[in-house]
Amino acid sequence: VKSQMVMMLPPVLAHMKALGYKVFDNPKYDYDLNIFGIRNKQNETNVFNDTLGVLYLWDGCWRGHYWAGTVDPGAYWLENPMNIKGTAVMCPGQYRGAYELGNHRGKPALIQSGPVTVWRDYNRDTTIDRQGDPDHGLFGCNLHRAGKSSKLVDRWSAGCQVWANEQDFEEFMDICNKQVSMTGFKTFTYTLLDQ
Repeated sequence: VKSQMVMMLPPVLAHMKALGYKVFDNPKYDYDLNIFGIRNKQNETNVFNDTLGVLYLWDGCWRGHYWAGTVDPGAYWLENPMNIKGTAVMCPGQYRGAYELGNHRGKPALIQSGPVTVWRDYNRDTTIDRQGDPDHGLFGCNLHRAGKSSKLVDRWSAGCQVWANEQDFEEFMDICNKQVSMTGFKTFTYTLLDQ
């Protein structure tokens, strides 16, 4: 019999709830994932200085994983935008059911299947601009990994949320697959927060 007693919300989830975002905290569902990114307040370019994480209930207790990553594009794509409007920089917010299992450049990832909101950095310098009129839609802003243990973002992100370390990302993907097998829920919500 599952424990009906759920421990107090972890601080990240308490903050999400205070912002009015959905927190998946029903003790009936193990592995109903709360996936999030936390943007470092230091506006450094081309470094994996952000936090990517997941929190979920397992038998009435919270379990959490936090990894190094980036929620911002690398210097290469800031200087060479793929989109005529500029390089995508994801806006803070919650993107309900916007991701599903798939492949990014032939490797397992969470791929964008619902709209997200981005700013467009179009001035072709290496300073990340987080301003202007938001652009809302399907842009291929996926959740994927960089290399085995990457130090610089460079070409790894043109607006995607990217894990610096391959092994960390494989752990994340195992957890995502567990959500599908244990709950039957095939979409994933991603929440981006500012530090």
